[in-house]
Amino acid sequence: MLVTDTPFDLRRTYVHLAPSGAATRVEVDDQFWATIATRTELHDGYLVTRARTTADWPHWEMHPEGEELVVLLSGAVTLVLDDGTREWTVELRPGAGTWINPRGVWHRAIVHEPSEMLFATAGRGTLHRPIEGT
Repeated sequence: MLVTDTPFDLRRTYVHLAPSGAATRVEVDDQFWATIATRTELHDGYLVTRARTTADWPHWEMHPEGEELVVLLSGAVTLVLDDGTREWTVELRPGAGTWINPRGVWHRAIVHEPSEMLFATAGRGTLHRPIEGT
């Protein structure tokens, strides 16, 4: 167990929650997302991230291995979900801004105003697909 007395910014240092119960800091650099598939130590458990978004997501995302917790910290976002049989939306607003993306359901975000969001994601096998017509 690593114990430090230095707080950190969750936007630049993520946290990996391992199945063993360990919580490990994960430094994020410019290559982090480009190399995430090769970071096998992060595939099990959950990755906790915080992100600021000012534009609609440019793709769909799906997590086949587990649900994803989404917490809107500020702003306004509409999640668009697609389970293969239907598409529906969920409005995230202050006071009602927590959602669980179901396992195996495609999702993307429409951003209505600059937003801060917290995610706890089961990342093994995460898939992306383009938004049709873009």
